[in-house]
Amino acid sequence: MPAKAQLEKMDPSEGLLQNDDDFSLMLGGPLYQLYLRTRLSTPPLGLVHRRVVIISLVCWLPLLVLSLAAGHALGGVYVPFLRDVEVHARFLVALPMLIVAEFIVHQRLILVVRHFLTRNIIVAENRQRFAQIISSTMRLRNSVLLELLLLVLCFTVGHWVWKDRIALKTASWYEINHAGGLHLTAAGYWYEFVSLAVFRFILFRWYYRLFLWYYFLWRVRGLPLQLNLYHPDRAGGLGFLAGSIFAFAPVLLAHTVFLSGVIYDRILHTGASLLAFKMEIIGSLLALLLLVLIPLSFFVVHLERAQRVAGGEFGVLSSHYVDDFRDKWVRQASSDTEPILGTPDLQGLADLGHSFDVVSEISLLPFGKRAVIRLGAILILPLLPLALTMVPLKQIVDWILKLAL
Repeated sequence: MPAKAQLEKMDPSEGLLQNDDDFSLMLGGPLYQLYLRTRLSTPPLGLVHRRVVIISLVCWLPLLVLSLAAGHALGGVYVPFLRDVEVHARFLVALPMLIVAEFIVHQRLILVVRHFLTRNIIVAENRQRFAQIISSTMRLRNSVLLELLLLVLCFTVGHWVWKDRIALKTASWYEINHAGGLHLTAAGYWYEFVSLAVFRFILFRWYYRLFLWYYFLWRVRGLPLQLNLYHPDRAGGLGFLAGSIFAFAPVLLAHTVFLSGVIYDRILHTGASLLAFKMEIIGSLLALLLLVLIPLSFFVVHLERAQRVAGGEFGVLSSHYVDDFRDKWVRQASSDTEPILGTPDLQGLADLGHSFDVVSEISLLPFGKRAVIRLGAILILPLLPLALTMVPLKQIVDWILKLAL
């Protein structure tokens, strides 16, 4: 949409974008159009349950049927289908989460972006430039060429990474020993060229959406923002950006669900130890955290300036107030001085100290450590059951009972 038309759709009295799809990372591109044409969605991103069920079954159910037909569902090979935890974690848990996340991100990021206007951080004279940034982001979102490129990457780079790093190097339901090497079964062909391709495309599309979020925030960072220097969020009024962290949480959680399945497969079928994967686990958790925290650091220069300006302004105000307070209550010695007991001046002095704390604690980042800890705790949850491969459940229960009693 042209910037002028985008600007006209802003409510001049409230500074709101009038339609929910004026900024949405999800409502566009060939896949979204395919959803609409195949009745897998209604605008905007309705019928989530239908997409979850149909897409997951297209990826998983043929694998079960073909494995049963070949006698590889429960046995017949070293890794039968029903004992391959990775494939079930990928298609029955992680994939549905990535699909549901589309609706969650669509709803929550709209509210986040609106706050730039409702909090008057983008002032009237800069709103046309803000609309141009939105229009540019939406054009990239709708690009057919870029989604075709993602599809190519699914069958090239994505296939190579899976084959080299993730696929089991032993006889399984999707690859059997034949003529001195591993060869795909019928289920393996569907798995490799349909199921994995669908999963990779949806996953890569999410990476592209995250790139669009980076692109949008980076360009907004370049505007002359009017921060709310004394806002109690201690982030110049930009604290609303922390909402994006948990908007993307289901996408990140899908990664750790899949990682947990991959690691459990290696422990179960290759005899590996959980400790052998400690670097992969730590590295993955840090990378996922940084994935959503890095774009919020784009505003560090604005917040550093807000910190300096607010400190200077409030320092002057505080000096005037305490000088007046001292003149009135300490230096004034006349007999007609009003009683100090119950005077609002003392409460004002206390409030001044609290306000000084707000100003002096303006953060250089629009999120706090509590948000990081909460997100980290969410992401680690799918990995916790892996501890049972090292410590029996009975022993863990005994420890908990001892702590409780």
